Amino acid sequence: MKLKYLALTLALGGALMTNPAAAADINDMSMMKNAVISQLDDDTRVYRKIGKYQILKARFANRYGFEVAAHLYLPENFSKDGKYKAVVISGPFGAVKEQVSGLYAQEFARKGFVALAFDPSTTGQSSGARRDMASPDIFTEDYSAAVDFVTNLTFVAPDAVGAMGICGLSGMAITAAINDVRIRAVAVSAMYDMSDSIRNHYNGAYYTPAQRLAVKEHLAAMRDKEAKTGQVLRDAHEVAVNDQGKTQSFDTMFPDSLPADADPVVKDFFGYYVTRAYHPRAVNSNTSAWDSLTPYGFFNFSLMEHIDELVPRPLLLVTGDKAHSRYFSENVYQKASEPKEMIVVPGATHVDLYDQMDKIPFDRIIGFFEKNLEKNLN
Repeated sequence: MKLKYLALTLALGGALMTNPAAAADINDMSMMKNAVISQLDDDTRVYRKIGKYQILKARFANRYGFEVAAHLYLPENFSKDGKYKAVVISGPFGAVKEQVSGLYAQEFARKGFVALAFDPSTTGQSSGARRDMASPDIFTEDYSAAVDFVTNLTFVAPDAVGAMGICGLSGMAITAAINDVRIRAVAVSAMYDMSDSIRNHYNGAYYTPAQRLAVKEHLAAMRDKEAKTGQVLRDAHEVAVNDQGKTQSFDTMFPDSLPADADPVVKDFFGYYVTRAYHPRAVNSNTSAWDSLTPYGFFNFSLMEHIDELVPRPLLLVTGDKAHSRYFSENVYQKASEPKEMIVVPGATHVDLYDQMDKIPFDRIIGFFEKNLEKNLN
């Protein structure tokens, strides 16, 4: 198909501006049907824009018929005749491409990669009549759809494509890579296994059988209420159970402000999503929570069940030594076979790996992909 192309844009010194010299004709450079690339005319990214690279909007379909919205990052001195390594990126759970995944994509583009940051289906600017309904299956499929898109760009080497998941999209990135052999290397940062977290609750506070049953009864009541009223209800994606065995509902992710004695982990998330990186399309920044029936998918299906089948493709896990989520990375590292590597960043919390440039080990992450994708360049 012909790309709907207007003009490339250049991110330089923190400001976006049209660069006519960079506006090379890239029509007819995608072999994927039902995909559109266009000018980024509504840049709402919340991180500091550094370096010279080009960024475009993209939309493409997954196998369920959802349209996935993405930002396509092209490196400085991009040539339509080149053959670039590429990485597809998403996460965290409840974030949008204008937040963490975009920052990671920017750093890949600065180092010469083509990078694609995308919103999972039903979230952000991706399609879905029912909004913010998370699914381990559909979110995993979104990674393969992103691979469809980049491998059909004529300036990408189709055998030199990797995947990266951040926080709650990490399990989907690994699961996609297990079965989609086009993904030649996979890395995750600040990992959360959402199927374990939603179905079992947090490490050290796992549901008892009685608590899990209470959650299932809560979900059944929500479904029945929706069926009777036709309303779409909102609730926490991880349902809490109090000391009396009663479930607790929350129709917003965060209050307007936190008490002084709030849990440090909650403060960390609040500081990112509500304060320094607020974005109106992000579930975690917004005034409403996830679709109330989100837990069903994660109760029914587990991620990474066949992680032994990832070999011989390499896996990199990045966590912080102060991250409350560190145990997720450690568990996956124990289950995975070689080749595998885990980086534990000194002094880093979970949320530090979202945007703290002095703590995210970008050189090692990008080096991992350079090493493992370079050998597949034709």
